[in-house]
Amino acid sequence: MATAAWPLQVAVITRLRADPELTAMCGVYDNVPEPAPYPHVAVGEVVEEPDDTHDNQGLTVALTLHVWSKYRGYAETATILAHLDRLLDRRPLAVDGFQDVTVFREWSRLVRDPDPTIRHCPVRYRVWLSTEE
Repeated sequence: MATAAWPLQVAVITRLRADPELTAMCGVYDNVPEPAPYPHVAVGEVVEEPDDTHDNQGLTVALTLHVWSKYRGYAETATILAHLDRLLDRRPLAVDGFQDVTVFREWSRLVRDPDPTIRHCPVRYRVWLSTEE
């Protein structure tokens, strides 16, 4: 089975960038420009594991997105996280080359960056994808 990393990333970025509410609040990046305006969302780590059944080949993917903010406190970061959930959590997602795509938020953390002016929220989504043999 082929990797889902790139087609999944394309599908997620396309979904996020198509939402006018989210894009009015922040940028969404695969490759964050330097210097990047705050706030923004960046695609992070992708971990894939085979998840085959008798009839289908499948993958389980852990996709981490990172929310970055310079707002004092966590209100902006938490608001952006809520928008990510609205767009991804338990929502159908078309991923090229795959079917039966299921997404749900596995966890998130609101943390202070070593730079005291920056707030950070890594959020991991668990994604199941399958394809017929």
